[in-house]
Formats: sequence, structure tokens, C-alpha cells
Amino acid sequence: MEIQKTGKKCLEVQEDNEGFIINGRDIGLDHLFEKTVIETDEFKKPTEEILKYKGISPNFKRNIKRKLEKAITPGAQYTPPNNGIGGDDAESKQLIALQWGYGLFDVVEPPYNPVTLAKVYEVSSANYAAINAKVANIVGLGYKLEYTLKTKQKLEAMTDQEKVAKVRRKLEGAKEEVLDWLDSRNDDNTFTSTLTKLYLDLEATGNGFLEIGRKTTGEIGYIGHIPAATMRVRRLRDGFVQMVMGQFAYFKNFNDDEELSPPFGLDPRPNEIIHIYNYTPTNTYYGIPAIISAQNAMAGNEFSSKFNLEYFENKATPRYIFWVKGAKLSRDAEAKLFEFFQNNLRGQSHRTLVVPLPGDEAGSKVEVKMEAVENGVQEGSFDKYRKTNLQEILMAHRVPMSKIGSAEGISLAAAKDADKTFKEQVTRPAQDVLQKKIQGIIAEKTDLFRLVFNELTLTDEDTQSKIDERYLRMQVLLPNEVRTRLNLPPIPTGNDPVKLSGQQAADQTAQGTGNRQRDQQRQANAGDGETGQRNPQGDGRQQA
Repeated sequence: MEIQKTGKKCLEVQEDNEGFIINGRDIGLDHLFEKTVIETDEFKKPTEEILKYKGISPNFKRNIKRKLEKAITPGAQYTPPNNGIGGDDAESKQLIALQWGYGLFDVVEPPYNPVTLAKVYEVSSANYAAINAKVANIVGLGYKLEYTLKTKQKLEAMTDQEKVAKVRRKLEGAKEEVLDWLDSRNDDNTFTSTLTKLYLDLEATGNGFLEIGRKTTGEIGYIGHIPAATMRVRRLRDGFVQMVMGQFAYFKNFNDDEELSPPFGLDPRPNEIIHIYNYTPTNTYYGIPAIISAQNAMAGNEFSSKFNLEYFENKATPRYIFWVKGAKLSRDAEAKLFEFFQNNLRGQSHRTLVVPLPGDEAGSKVEVKMEAVENGVQEGSFDKYRKTNLQEILMAHRVPMSKIGSAEGISLAAAKDADKTFKEQVTRPAQDVLQKKIQGIIAEKTDLFRLVFNELTLTDEDTQSKIDERYLRMQVLLPNEVRTRLNLPPIPTGNDPVKLSGQQAADQTAQGTGNRQRDQQRQANAGDGETGQRNPQGDGRQQA
């Protein structure tokens, strides 16, 4: 414990396992806001209170009550605990606590309170902007359906061009049907909106839950999002439990064909859950958000912001002060002067004070002067500290400064390189993980397509058209493949490779292999960056 004396008050600083306590106030993650704002964990309520809630079967209630009575009854006959853990003709005898909701429903407690993490998303502007930037560039750009490798191989094996054209038209029609099917699985949200909510939870709390509801025929009829703050994972990984306003619901794993009766619920046909989480080595059930690694920086920004706000709310310093020499103020004037500084000036910077002075006494000279106390431009405190914290938060999220709307002092070239790194190291890997999770839904409808999220575009349309032209000339792509990417319908002649004339083919081969000596020299001497400038006359051949 360290005591620092500042004037008449003492600043007491203690350190514990959770963070720091200043004057008895915890400034850890759970106490970033006032205590009244933080909601308690619903699963930490006593069992007697939870058993009164809805959604629990009567048999489950009676079974739990009997176990609790045996646990607290002296001399009761010992019964090995039935905790579902066993091996070859032997079972585990470890005890699972039943006095609280986590033990009652056999769910695992998250490493951090997800309700608190959801609140952090709202109160921290830097965390809010970084999460929104990641969500917008990972799932917010939309998605498309592409042919699977199996479908592409079948198309390439066809030799009859008329048949290929007919099959392509059917595939495009089937693609539209699947896209409409995805959007029709939720009456309130499109599929993109559902995924946006899912990924927002993933970045804010480290966990995202996608609900899948089936018809009586077994076909998927509903796809929706469940708030991550209300969900908990079962210890045996056989499902999930949700608690909202004193009601409970049980969900099983997606595509879990095993016939499992709900462990405590009344629903004989529970919905399914796709759980997506940011893996951490410290917990195998839940993920953690990126802001955990920068929680001190976030808390520092919060307290420095409140410090600046309290300056304006409690400011009691006048811009100018009058001082008098050679005169004595009356008691009434002194009282009014004290009242002005004590009550009237606090929080109101632009007030005027008039001090009545007595007349000159014999042999005395009264001097009155006005001196500036605080008349300059006032700036916020901890400016450099806040900028350092902002950089630490963005570093934890791996989001460049240009993506949160603050590009002060960043050159265009640096912003472009940062966007490229952000795409290659953050958004694309995240999209690959999410695509694999979502592909299970598409596979139940068809195996002709795979869902692919639209990526952050780093090239303009003019550059992309040149890339397409190069691939078409080298017969890497077919015209209809380019048209499919542009969401255009196929054309009858689009299944044939582009045929070049003799001179065009020779130029294309020479340019592709680089066998012109001057072209090779110019390419070897070229810089690393792309300037976009035209080549001076005589500096080599130009592709028409």
C-alpha cells in the first residue's frame, strides 16, 4: 500500500488481483462505470431463487431439491454424484456445485462477465470505432455464392458448349434461389444483418451465437442471432443455456443428430446453435475480445475524459482578479466576495465580480489593479496520454487509424499500406473462419455453391478491368466467369476462351514471358511502388 500526501488530503492506492483501487474505488474492467450501471450475472443467483423461474421442468426441480436436501442433511446415506462423467465401467465422483445457477445447469462461467463487456462496447469510443470497422469490413460488405470446386470441375469437363451454356443458366437460377432462401429464414432481418449482429457480439464479448430453427420436416426454417451476454456453454459441451428475465432455454449443438432430451427444459425440440469465439489458451469454452489486452489503456482514457469533464463542471477560477491595496473592505463586501468564489463562480467561467471600495482615508493611498489569472486558450489535459492509449487500443484490435475516421498526419501511401495489411492479416482470415462455419448451413441446401464474403477492395475499377483483360488474353478466365463476378448474366459466346490474332498472341506471349531485352531492363530498374505515371516516350513498348 502506498500513501501519497497531496495538501490536506491523502491519495490511497492499493493493488489487488483485479486491478487498482484508488480511494476505495476499483478501476478494473468491471468497475469502469458506476456500480449501478453494471448488471449482475443472472447465473450467479441462488438455486432456491432460480428454481422459481419459468422454463424448468417439474421433474428437474424435484431432483435438484432432493440432492440439496441430502447435501445438507446430517447422517444422510452417501450417494455417488451422477455428474455424467465416466469411463469403462467406472464413473467420476467429482462434485458439481448445485447452490448456484452455474452448477444447477452445469454450465461453465465465462472468464469475464459478458454483460460488462457489452457495456464496454458502448462507453469506449475507441473500442466502439475499432469494432465497427472490423464488422463493416468482414461481414458488412455483403456476400456472394461461388461455384464449388466440384461444380467447376464438372463444367470444365463438358465439351458441348451449348450444354455448358444451358447448365450455366440453370446454375445462375439456382444461385438466386439460394440467396432468396437465406434472406427468407428471418422475418425481421436479412442474412447480412443477422451476421452483422453475430460478429458485433463476437468482437465485443469474444463470443457469437447463431440460432438455427428447423421445421417438423427437418429443413432449416429460421436463422437468427442470440445476444451473447445471455448465453452459457454446457460443461459437457452438449448444448447451451440461455437466461433472460427469469426464463431459461436450452439449445443443442448444430447438426447434433443424437437424440438428447433437454436436461432441464420443457421444449422437446430445442433449436440448434453455431458458436463462434475468439480462442484463448486460458479458456477452452469461451473466447475473449481484443479489448481485454488493452483494458488499462481504455480505463485510462475513461478517467482522463472524466477529469477534463469535471474541470468544466467544478471550475472556480476567475479569468481576472482585482486586488486592492490601502483600503479595508467592509464585512458585507467580504461576505459577498467569499460567496461569489464559493458558490456562484463554480462551473460558470464567464462571471463578472464588482467589488465596492471605501473612500480614501487621511494619509493613505488606495491602489486597485487587475491581473489576468486564466485568460488564455484552455486545452484538455492528458492529450499525449490519450493518444498513446488510442494507439494501444487500435493495436490490440489490429485496426489502422485510417479505418476509424481519424487520419490526421497519415500519408496516403501509409494509409494504403495499412489497409493492405489490415485486409491480409485481419479481415481475410476472419472471413475464412466465418465462411467455414456458415458453409454448414449452405451445404444442407445445396453442394453446388459456397458462401464467400466480399473483401475490402484495394483496387479501383480501372485497375480491376486491366487485371480482367490480362487474364482473358492469357486465357486464364472465360468471359462468363468475369461476367458472373460482375453479377451479369452469361452470354452464349462467353464459354469460349478469348481468341487473339497472330500479332496479339505474339505480343501477349512476349509480355508474359518478358523476353524483350528493353522490357526486362526497364522492369529490373523499376521501383517497388506504383506511381501510376505514364512512361516517357521511348521507354519501352506499351500494351494497347
